[in-house]
Amino acid sequence: MTVSIAQRIATELAVQVHQVEAAVRLLDDKATVPFIARYRKEVTGGLDDAQLRTLEERLRYLRELEERRATILESIESQGRLTDELRAQIEAADTKARLEDLYLPYKPKRRTKGQIAREAGLEPLALQLLTDPAADPETAAQSFVDESKGFGTVAAVLDGARAILIERWAEDAELVGELRELMWERGLWRSTVIAGKEEEGAKFADYFDASEPVRSVPSHRALALLRGRNEGVLRLSIAIPEPEGATGPSEPERRIARHAGIAADGRPAAAWLAETVRQAWRYKLAIHLEIDIETRVREAAETEAIRVFARNLKDLLLAAPAGPRVTMGLDPGIRTGVKVAVVDGTGRLLETATIYPHEPRNDWDGSIRVLAALASKHGVELIAIGNGTASRETDRLVADLIARHPEAKLTKVVVSEAGASVYSASELASREFPDIDVSLRGAISIARRLQDPLAELVRIEPKAIGVGQYQHDVSQVQLARALDAVVEDCVNAVGADVNTASAPLLARISGLSESLAANIVAYRNEHGPFRSRQTLLNVPRIGERTFQQAAGFLRIMNGDNPLDASAVHPEAYPVVERIARATGVGLRHIIGRSDLLRSLNPRDFVDEQFGEPTVRDILRELEKPGRDPRPEFRMAAFDDTVRELADLKAGMLLEGVVTNVANFGAFVDIGVHQDGLVHVSQLADRFVKDPREVVRAGQIVKVRVLDVDVKRRRIALSMRLREAPAAAPSDARATKDGRRAPHGNDRRRAPSTAMAAAFAKLK
Repeated sequence: MTVSIAQRIATELAVQVHQVEAAVRLLDDKATVPFIARYRKEVTGGLDDAQLRTLEERLRYLRELEERRATILESIESQGRLTDELRAQIEAADTKARLEDLYLPYKPKRRTKGQIAREAGLEPLALQLLTDPAADPETAAQSFVDESKGFGTVAAVLDGARAILIERWAEDAELVGELRELMWERGLWRSTVIAGKEEEGAKFADYFDASEPVRSVPSHRALALLRGRNEGVLRLSIAIPEPEGATGPSEPERRIARHAGIAADGRPAAAWLAETVRQAWRYKLAIHLEIDIETRVREAAETEAIRVFARNLKDLLLAAPAGPRVTMGLDPGIRTGVKVAVVDGTGRLLETATIYPHEPRNDWDGSIRVLAALASKHGVELIAIGNGTASRETDRLVADLIARHPEAKLTKVVVSEAGASVYSASELASREFPDIDVSLRGAISIARRLQDPLAELVRIEPKAIGVGQYQHDVSQVQLARALDAVVEDCVNAVGADVNTASAPLLARISGLSESLAANIVAYRNEHGPFRSRQTLLNVPRIGERTFQQAAGFLRIMNGDNPLDASAVHPEAYPVVERIARATGVGLRHIIGRSDLLRSLNPRDFVDEQFGEPTVRDILRELEKPGRDPRPEFRMAAFDDTVRELADLKAGMLLEGVVTNVANFGAFVDIGVHQDGLVHVSQLADRFVKDPREVVRAGQIVKVRVLDVDVKRRRIALSMRLREAPAAAPSDARATKDGRRAPHGNDRRRAPSTAMAAAFAKLK
């Protein structure tokens, strides 16, 4: 790693260079981000997991940049064309785009018109006309006519000279950079519908004739536009608007002319040069730069979409667990029946069944008898109901069950079943439940995700959980990398009980892999529960290095050493022993003694290995060992009188669960089989820039119904509960000149149901 990379990252993160250098050394030594963030604070100066993730991403990008820089320098040097000035420019380039601009004139490529013209000896003519506009183009071209070289006419010669100049300007890094910045700052991204695609592409109706500044297009709108084009519905273009009534060359053409020293002074070559500039812009530079700008917008939009997905996933993974209680999972269905699975407090399957309370059998009473018998037999406390098809009908069934059997003391909860079908058909599920029908595995997953969302959702590929915006339109490699990082951070923030955790959960622990996790499970199956963390070293292929990375995140409850149930790392046990000796309280008795622990001065226990930040963490952990960062479990109370869209009326106040958060608002499940949209302008009684300032996935919220479109199944909601009920105004659309209509101090308006339709279909 060069110092320049460390300095650049340090500047971006607003931290010291030595902190970045220390973190990079640890990462290069295969330390994980969770381990570095929690157990190496002294080394990195306290960089947290978010900073370390950003550092990791930027390090990857900048190292790729350095590799590309070296390749380019080697290529140009091998051509014998590397000057000191060019080397300095290449070494100063701070983006991949700038590097490629500089490399363009030297990049091996297919023979172009300009190259062919140069090979035919036309470059002196091109330079003559450029530097001496007083020369008459046709007269000057006469002496270059040569049929044997493929230029048998004056017109062909002049076309060749023009191609040389166009290529020259298109490969001028300074000019290209200036025009790219002009297009970014002033360009308008315009979208029009392709004739005949209006009905087929109705979900893109808001973009059939729209325009707005390219640099301010929100990520969700950019991805929607690109999807519309990919589906053959929209035509996109980027143009730099000229003042109304303007005539003559466009602003980009004027800049090219100025850069080349061309003046419209009426001399013989002036008109020919002006046409050359016009063609250079319209047929070469504009096309190239439009692709560049669109790539820049797409990459920024993808980055933002991935960030949104990652944050939503984190909220779901860290949702409140119901805990180790016997739970019945119901995977609702109509014709195929409701699948039932009962699991014990550890998630172990006890029994399954299928009931048919709905059409066509309508065995309502028989279904209740089956559920009551299962609840009584296994001591069921919670019933988890999937929120898919027939969810509300099944919810009514369970409500009837609870009313008929109050002695069972059952509690029902509707949970998201996103990804349950993916898990059911997975190889993991087949290994875990080889004798259970695929359709029943979904009910097992639904039950277990209520008990512990994190432990269950790690069994499912993160992308299948479906809490992103336009997740199929972004780089799948970057998306997978970001989501895997989120899962790793969440699992390690909570930790795992090594004696009960599944292999998929253990595989996400710092330092472990799928094979090592499988080895741990196999070892405990053969030798019984682990009694201490040290025993992990007996597991095949777990050495000191792996143990160092993983041990602090693995818990052993009721083991030989009480510290093994905490987040205190085994390497720091001597610090705890010193604390115990200093207080005169035994190791087992100091745990949980908040009054005593808070009276201690952390600096008294600092040594060469462990600084004050680590000692403070140890004292906090001793107060509440193994504390869970997740919130306390609570349930949303759906209105029993509201079961279908037709039951909704403007002004209703309801409780719901946030299922997804996008940059334009939040989707909320209010129990009618269709999520409603709370536009960002309706999230609070104040201006909200980022919806996550107010809501997160899995959060229980109160909402007011603004508008319902039963025919198109669209619901507009508001969390501004103090306002009088009113229909949602239409979205502030971009006008043809790129300006947006103002709307008071709020700056944004709630979407119409049509806009909600577009977002709901596209999310």
